[in-house]
Amino acid sequence: MKRNVLVSAAIVVFIALLVWAGVHNLRRRHEEAAKIREQQLTVVADGKTQGGATASASSPSEDATPNLRGKEASGFTLVGLDGKKFSLKDYKGKPVLVNFWATWCAPCKVEMPWFEEFHKKYAGDGLQIVGITEDADAGKDEISKAVQKTGATYPILLTDNKVDKAYGDVEVLPMSFYIGRDGKIVTQTAGLGTKDEVEANLKKIISGGE
Repeated sequence: MKRNVLVSAAIVVFIALLVWAGVHNLRRRHEEAAKIREQQLTVVADGKTQGGATASASSPSEDATPNLRGKEASGFTLVGLDGKKFSLKDYKGKPVLVNFWATWCAPCKVEMPWFEEFHKKYAGDGLQIVGITEDADAGKDEISKAVQKTGATYPILLTDNKVDKAYGDVEVLPMSFYIGRDGKIVTQTAGLGTKDEVEANLKKIISGGE
């Protein structure tokens, strides 16, 4: 009887170790994948990579992203960090920038202060900027802390894992879609550009230009 109890206990411990190892390995793979993505995307604001080479304006990943320019922006309704719902249809007739980002994406956090600056600068023109976080594992507290460090006060929405597919399966971060007053995508960008480029794209959707 005592031996059976010991055997059963050993089996339970063995199964628990297998489960722990599986969870640990899965988390490690997620972290390694995130680090690889961050290394691939870590560029500074002047458009140079860490190695000093100039970042290409059109990378293979960007070329693989469907071109949605001139197409109607897909509607979505998502919940923000503040618990409020944000629906794109409510901003029809206004210029909107939809930015996909993640807490592990260093270039994303470079441009978010720019967005905040322009969000205030062009508020009188009806400009609305919204960020959609692509974090799969991060909790709201972690996301909130990352947002606070950037100083962003514009709406930050939690993905439903469907909206990115509606925008061409977002594979490069940051990814931004500049939507005109008519609801159509005027410009889309993949990766980090310059502050001047961001403002120029915003001016296009504000003025209704191409």
